[in-house]
Amino acid sequence: MLHSQISTVGLSAGLSRPNLLVQSCGRVNFAGGPQTGQGIAGLGWAVGFRGGQFVTARYSIDVHGDDSMGSSVGSMFRVTTFGESHGGALGAIIEGCPPGITIDWDAVQAELERRRPGQSDLVTQRKEADAVEVLSGLFEGRTLGTAIGMMIRNKDAKSDSYLPFKDKYRPSHADYTYDAKYGIRAWAGGGRASARETAARVAAGAVARQVLATLGPVEVVAWVDRVVDIDSDVASELVTRDLVDANLVRCPDAAAAEKMALRIRQIKKKGDTIGGVVRCVARGIPAGLGAPVFDKLDADLAKAMLSLPAAKGFEVGSGYGGTLLTGTQHNDLFAPGPNGSVVTETNRSGGIQGGISNGMAIEISVAFKPVATVFHEQRTVDTQGNATTVKPRGRHDPCVLPRAVPIVEAMMCLTLLDHWLRWRGQVGAR
Repeated sequence: MLHSQISTVGLSAGLSRPNLLVQSCGRVNFAGGPQTGQGIAGLGWAVGFRGGQFVTARYSIDVHGDDSMGSSVGSMFRVTTFGESHGGALGAIIEGCPPGITIDWDAVQAELERRRPGQSDLVTQRKEADAVEVLSGLFEGRTLGTAIGMMIRNKDAKSDSYLPFKDKYRPSHADYTYDAKYGIRAWAGGGRASARETAARVAAGAVARQVLATLGPVEVVAWVDRVVDIDSDVASELVTRDLVDANLVRCPDAAAAEKMALRIRQIKKKGDTIGGVVRCVARGIPAGLGAPVFDKLDADLAKAMLSLPAAKGFEVGSGYGGTLLTGTQHNDLFAPGPNGSVVTETNRSGGIQGGISNGMAIEISVAFKPVATVFHEQRTVDTQGNATTVKPRGRHDPCVLPRAVPIVEAMMCLTLLDHWLRWRGQVGAR
C-alpha cells in the first residue's frame, strides 16, 4: 500500500480538495487522510466522482512506501495491532471508521469472550479476562471518524516457563526466523508471533461487524468443519451462531463435535496437538465488492486468513475440490432472482467471480496446522548453532480450532468492510 501527501495545484468541476477516493495511474489511494513521508515526487491529474458528476483535480504527490512494517491491514478501514504475548498489553488502532456509528461494546467484549484462553478444557489454560479498554475515537458512545484506540491488558503471563529454552529454537516456531530477521526476539511467550496477538484483531473485527450492519443485512458465521480426520456434515446455508456455540468445539454438527472433543482431549493427554479446518460464510454481501487483478476480494481474504497463526491453507468456493470437475459441471448458472436481481443456481464460485463479489454467499475454508508446541523432547539447535534438544513447558492449545472460529470471523469482517468502503468511495453509496 502506498500513501501520499497531496497538494492541489489546479482545480476543475468544483473539486476543492482531493478528499474522496480518486484513482490515477499507479498504486496510489487518495482518501483525504494521507501520511507524510519522503519518496517519489510527481505531478498529474486525479479523477473522482462526487454528486453524480465526475470531477478532476491536478495534484502533486510525495509517495512513500508502507510504514506499517507488517502490523497493519486494510486501505479505507485500516487496522494496526500492537503488543506481545507477555508484554504489558495488546491493542489495535482503527483508522477510517465512519463517524456517527453507535458501537455496542458489550458485543465487542462478547466476541473477545469467544476467543479468550481458559474458556474450557479444550484450550490453553492461561487465564485472561481480555477486557477491552477504549482509549479514543468515540464521544457519547458514537464514533468520531478519528482513530479508535483499544487496549487489552495481559494479566496472566508466566515468562519463567520459557527460561529453560530461551536460547533454543523451538521446532516449527518463529524463534529462528525472528532472530534471523531482527537479530533479537521476545523469547517469552513467542512475542508478536504468538496467537495472543489475535485478541486485538477480534476486537477490531467486532467493531467492523457493527459497521457492516449499518450498510446492509450482513451475517458472518464461522465454524469448525474438521478436526484431523473427523468431518462435520452441515449445509452452510443453515449454520447459525447459536448452532456453532452450542458446544465447546464450535461445530454445528453435534455428533461430530462430540467425536472432535474426545479426540482433542486424547491428544492433550499425550502432550501432543492436532489441527483441522474452519469454514466461514458471509451472507448479505452485495455484488460489486473487490477489484480486478491484484485487489481481488478473494486474494485479500486469502491474505487475511493466511496471516493468522498456524494457518496453512485457504480455499474459496469449491477450492481444490473444483479440480475434480469439468467446466460444465463447475459453472454456476445464472438465473433470475427476487426483485430483478441476478442469482446463481449453485455457488461453487464461493460468491466471488473475477475477484468481485456476485451477491451470493461468500464461502471460504481455512486450514490450521497442529500447534507447534508439543510436550515432547525434540531435536533442535541453540542460538549459537549447536545441536541440542528442547522440551517446551507452559500453557498451550492442544488444538487451535475452537478459538480460531471468532478470529476467522473477525478477519472476514475486516476485509469485507474495507472493500465495501472502497467500493462506496469509488462508485458512490448504494
